[in-house]
Amino acid sequence: MAELKHPIKEAERYLDNAKRILSEKAEKEGNYYNDRKYVRMAGDTAWKGALIALDAVFNVKKKPNHRVSIEEYKEAVAKRDRKLLACVNTGYQTLHLYMGYDGIEKYVVCQSGLEDAKNIIDWCNRHYTEKV
Repeated sequence: MAELKHPIKEAERYLDNAKRILSEKAEKEGNYYNDRKYVRMAGDTAWKGALIALDAVFNVKKKPNHRVSIEEYKEAVAKRDRKLLACVNTGYQTLHLYMGYDGIEKYVVCQSGLEDAKNIIDWCNRHYTEKV
C-alpha cells in the first residue's frame, strides 16, 4: 500500500515542478516566455498545488459525480480569511485562466501567479493540522 504524502509537502512539490517547467522548458527571452505549451503546463501544475493545500485545510467536499467549483473554494476561504480570498481569486485568474488556458507569455504575470500559489500554500501550511 502506498504511503500517504503530507499534503502541504505535496503542494510544495507541485509548485516546485511548475517553476522547473518554466525555467527549463518555456524558453524565457527578455520579458516573455516563448513556448505557451509549457506556460500552460506550469500554470495548471501550480494551481493544482494550491488546490491540494486548500483541500488540506478547508472542508470542501467533492460530491459524487460533481467537481468542486472555484466558488465552493472561495466560499470556504471567505469564512476564514479575506486576505487569503484575494490571493485565491488572483491565483485562480492568473494560474488557471491566464496561464493554464490562455498560455499568457508575459514573465511578470507568470511570476505573480507563482507568488500567489506560494502564498496560498504557506497560509495553508500555517493552518494545517494533520487528521489522524
